[in-house]
Amino acid sequence: MIRTILTYPNPALKKKSAPVTIITDSVRDLVKDMAETMYDAPGVGLAAPQIGVHQRVIIIDISGKNEPPDLIVAINPVIVLGEGEAYEEEGCLSVPDYAANVKRCARVIVKALNLEGEECTWKAEDLLAIAFQHEIDHLDGILFVDHLSALKRELFQRKARKAAEAKR
Repeated sequence: MIRTILTYPNPALKKKSAPVTIITDSVRDLVKDMAETMYDAPGVGLAAPQIGVHQRVIIIDISGKNEPPDLIVAINPVIVLGEGEAYEEEGCLSVPDYAANVKRCARVIVKALNLEGEECTWKAEDLLAIAFQHEIDHLDGILFVDHLSALKRELFQRKARKAAEAKR
């Protein structure tokens, strides 16, 4: 089922998510809905809080348009190592029509559970490393715009307020 993606400035996006204690059918259904929602949007990643579910679940698929899907499901993900520097343009399904350069680690090692409850480790670099960091931030109530300088963040907020006023 395709779910509604919450957008800035919805306060639910700033809320921290709780760890998943047991992987149940409801968690599996959540992941299925998240995947349908992400592919429909389309996006390369989605965190459960973006659809209003405050559990530590993310999905990522950085495969290209002409490649078969390669969905990563990470439950209770933790970055155990980050190194190097990447400064790349990011966008977000919860922050439509806006992109900005964000400083991140160039390489990360992430540990998480899969849908079977097994611990998995990903050694990620480039786009995958950025996607992991971006989606894990969502679990802590952090949006990519929170990483911008004060000036750029203020410019973004002004633009967002004008867009919201135009919709009224």
